[in-house]
Amino acid sequence: MTERLFGTDGIRGVANNWPMTAEMALRIGRAAGHIFQNGNETHTVLIGKDTRLSGYLFENALTAGLCSMGVNVLLVGPLPTPGVSYIMRSLRCDAAIMISASHNAFHYNGIKFFGRDGFKIADEVEEEIERLVTSGDIDNIRPTAEQIGTARRIDDAVGRYIEFAKATFPKGMRLDGLRIVCDCAHGASYKVGPMALSELGADVIAIGDRPNGRNINEGYGSTQPEEMRATVIRERADVGVAFDGDGDRVLMADEEGRMLDGNALLVLLAIDMLEHDALPGHTVATTIMANGGLERALAPYGGKVLRTNVGDRCVVEAMRAHGYNLGGESSGHVILLEHNVTGDALIAALHVLAIMVRKDQPLSVLAAPYRPLPEAHATVPLDKKRRPSPEALDQVRQEAEAELGEAGRAVIRPSGTEPIIRVMVQHERLRDAEKLAKALAKRIGAL
Repeated sequence: MTERLFGTDGIRGVANNWPMTAEMALRIGRAAGHIFQNGNETHTVLIGKDTRLSGYLFENALTAGLCSMGVNVLLVGPLPTPGVSYIMRSLRCDAAIMISASHNAFHYNGIKFFGRDGFKIADEVEEEIERLVTSGDIDNIRPTAEQIGTARRIDDAVGRYIEFAKATFPKGMRLDGLRIVCDCAHGASYKVGPMALSELGADVIAIGDRPNGRNINEGYGSTQPEEMRATVIRERADVGVAFDGDGDRVLMADEEGRMLDGNALLVLLAIDMLEHDALPGHTVATTIMANGGLERALAPYGGKVLRTNVGDRCVVEAMRAHGYNLGGESSGHVILLEHNVTGDALIAALHVLAIMVRKDQPLSVLAAPYRPLPEAHATVPLDKKRRPSPEALDQVRQEAEAELGEAGRAVIRPSGTEPIIRVMVQHERLRDAEKLAKALAKRIGAL
């Protein structure tokens, strides 16, 4: 086996194909059970999942692997990823595992790990799990009799997470009078989203809230929000909220059905925090892929942007390093570090709604400062014998940015999942962005 087990966000693949097989999940559970031990007599790992059919397979295989190493397992069933991170901290677990392939179709599944502090585990911990899985070093470690771990279900995890999320909402404030379309993507938020909003007084129209194991992210959710937008218009709702399959991404629609992506939500939240002097360093953390309209929208308010490599983990690491409390990605990962340690779609939505209530303004007015730069993309297939050096790619990018000046920006990066180089150009004029993206792709192809 030469392929790497871990990708940019845990382990992911088609269910029942390598690496997402029952046999591999069992070994991963055993390796994790060996690592996540705190030196005490008992060790506990919490397991959550989204609504995919294959979740049962991996939940049982991971549980068997962990118990075989003497680790006790707590099972919470379908729960958003940020809820798993919260519950494991609340119950003082040594680690947590989320079984989910996020925004992907039901055919896929994945395994994400969280450390004792609720943050995603470090690269070196992933590497040690992978080494143990492939080396066979754990094959002879076999607790017996009373040393074998136990497994039990936590029946009130959904209620616990809802109360946690609601506790971040301003005290004394309610959502009475707001008509909200809540799109749950037939995923892990199908209970917590509508229930939390309803308990705060909103008139909730829930869609995508009938998971059957095969329909997660299908026609609904943050990756396919068209039905949410149409429902907002048809039902004359005040706002629409669309979660992804595992509840760590959110997109929203205003009263006219216009979409707000992660960039727009970050702008809205950051401006409110700047007005209340609650944004440390006056800075939002995001990735190199975020739209240049983000900087332009925040500049009049004294706000700045720190860009990181792609991935919400990179954003969180930068936030922790610099003491920032707001960050995210265009895809809708919104991280409010004051409230949770990972992207939390429900909490992000609640805080946007709180701004609407406090300012008594519709979402269209609050989102007006953000004007995205038109964006064009291109890809360059990679030949195994011909891979441009990072220095050569950076030289191309620098020259492109010099040509763009203040009119836009360019990003050139190798894909983390495919043998291609991705090119993105943002420009005030879409035609110019498309022209430059094609030219850059052609130049990179000739390197």
